[in-house]
Amino acid sequence: MSAGVIVIIVVVAIVVVGGLILLGIYNGLIRSRVRTQEAWSGIDVQLKRRADLVPNLVETVRGYAEHERGTFEAVTNARSMLQTAQGPVAAAAANNQLTQALRSLFAVAENYPQLRASENFMALQSQLSDIEEKIAYARQFYNTNVSDFNQRIQVMPNVFVANMMGLKPFEFFEAEEGAREAPRVSFQQPQPPAPPQPPTQ
Repeated sequence: MSAGVIVIIVVVAIVVVGGLILLGIYNGLIRSRVRTQEAWSGIDVQLKRRADLVPNLVETVRGYAEHERGTFEAVTNARSMLQTAQGPVAAAAANNQLTQALRSLFAVAENYPQLRASENFMALQSQLSDIEEKIAYARQFYNTNVSDFNQRIQVMPNVFVANMMGLKPFEFFEAEEGAREAPRVSFQQPQPPAPPQPPTQ
């Protein structure tokens, strides 16, 4: 076998191996991007469920506390912001604002024992807590995929393929401190204060 043929075989082998490596990197980046996009859709679904629940919750409380208009407006405005938010950062900020507004709404509900005892209100509270738990799980799953994808597109040699594909880092979906817990209402009646003890002799 002549030297020229050997050189051609070596060159072809290098090209084939290099092509397979690039193909593997490309497919890995695509799979990671798709996983991250699917993880975001999980958050988006739960945020929409939460926004859809708010009008019923507001109307239920309004039936007992019509005069709390400022609180109702704050919740309604926060819901509108969540519905129009674009992207993880804006959606997270709007979701945190809605959480704070709902805390104010539940603080109002604490002053109305009949409202707190109503089956409709308790069912809405239970649904909201369930959605909050699902959002927390979806957020963790999404952020894990974002971290993985963002690292993949920055390491060698992936960075060259990522740049050719025009891939950009995903944004994280973060909850503010204090907004990580689902807003909850305590349905327990407050305990009466203990009677004073007689003075000791």
